[in-house]
Amino acid sequence: MSRPALSNASAPVTRFPRLGHLVPTLMLLAVASACSPDEPVGPGSVDETGPELDATLGTLLAAHRLDGRIEEQLEVKLGRPVDDRLAEVGRLLFFDRVLSLTEDNSCAGCHGPNVSFNDAVSISVGIENNLVVGEGRQGPHNLRRAPSVVNAAFLPRLMWDGRFESLALDPFDNTDGFVFPEPDGMSLSRFDHLLAGQAFTPVVSRIEMAGFDFVGDADDIRAEVASRVDAIPEYREKFGEIYPSIDAGDPIDYDRIAEALAEFQFTLVRADAPIDWYARGDTSALTPSQKRGGILFFDHEVGCFECHITEGYANQMFSDFKSHNLAVPQIRPVTTNADFDGPGDNEDFGFEHVSGDPADRYKFRTQPLRNVAFQPSFMHNGAYVCLQDAVRHHTDVYTTLDNYSNTILPESLRGPMGPVQPMLDQVHELSAEPRDLTDDDIDDLVAFMHALSDPDAHPDRLASLLPAEVPSGLPLQQFDFNRSAPSCN
Repeated sequence: MSRPALSNASAPVTRFPRLGHLVPTLMLLAVASACSPDEPVGPGSVDETGPELDATLGTLLAAHRLDGRIEEQLEVKLGRPVDDRLAEVGRLLFFDRVLSLTEDNSCAGCHGPNVSFNDAVSISVGIENNLVVGEGRQGPHNLRRAPSVVNAAFLPRLMWDGRFESLALDPFDNTDGFVFPEPDGMSLSRFDHLLAGQAFTPVVSRIEMAGFDFVGDADDIRAEVASRVDAIPEYREKFGEIYPSIDAGDPIDYDRIAEALAEFQFTLVRADAPIDWYARGDTSALTPSQKRGGILFFDHEVGCFECHITEGYANQMFSDFKSHNLAVPQIRPVTTNADFDGPGDNEDFGFEHVSGDPADRYKFRTQPLRNVAFQPSFMHNGAYVCLQDAVRHHTDVYTTLDNYSNTILPESLRGPMGPVQPMLDQVHELSAEPRDLTDDDIDDLVAFMHALSDPDAHPDRLASLLPAEVPSGLPLQQFDFNRSAPSCN
């Protein structure tokens, strides 16, 4: 299936070498169209075929400002080309365990290419892991699932509780400042992009990368990490080729490391999915089921688009980047090194930790939906391992909570679950009213989710980003690209 070309008005997005078309587009679309494509769909308002479907969906996409051209806007928004040399240094650092004071984790340990730079497990395992990145990863679990860093360049708020944000609601604009938790506060506004500031945080997290043995504060940890990187000749050489001051003898400081990690993530833009080809004029890019699912998605009675927005500051990422309480089942690992909330030590108060307002308890940032079909689990804590179950939860939280069992998760995540009623007492208004959707409707919505996934974000296409070795000489973690398919009915 051919893609309508992006315009030539701007330079193409920089992407690192790929493996090629290992997962044909038609195969991906076949998976998405396994639902009943010829049945009428609900909630009773959509019973169209052919040109009528296209006319309706095309009108909706235009109304929601989805033109299928966000990928070409990266360098326009950056105001410069992506620096390939700096991105290459960032790639090596991303996979290098030298950034972890315990030397047993890397950025890729929780954002692996084998799972489309998502987390391989429902709730992250940081330090004290077994050096496996995949289903077999073991160790003490953290608090939440690490989200994908693919397309993170376009996100104005980062993390599940939205604690990193651009006050201008634009990650490319530091005019109003970037806000981070104390002690960093607004100090990271000196960077041009939000991702550079974000790179300051995982290395200082005791449970993610720093460990508990090192004595010192966040600045001390970053200085130690930078010193270790600076002591490696290959990193000095590569940074020196980019920064004359380092070539002249200045040490590599953490600012340069953060800039390199951000630059690598700029190369991880994958926002050219079948929905984009369709928006650019190829009406054959979507199956009938996907088209019906798209119409349902933007239907006022279903209301998906209310939070998964595409226009304006959303950068066509399908998220309002606000925090909402969806009453997601509360998962508590058996073994954890994180601090959970509540009297039973089995709750996550979410955005309340950021705002300090109890009314924000259980709220989490809306999930951007691009490439969602490539995720191994869903929601902030990976409570669901099947996309259709996550969709069903959005449409009827009461039934899904009644039927939920954590036995769908690995044994290490089957600790005492948190209470349900406190979440339902202040659940988001859109979740408080179940939608009257049929099984076919759910199938069509899931099919539409597949249409939001760029084939180039599939793990098979990302495998070539794994370096053969890293400058520290530390062995790479074991990236397992073999994922067992969950039983989804």
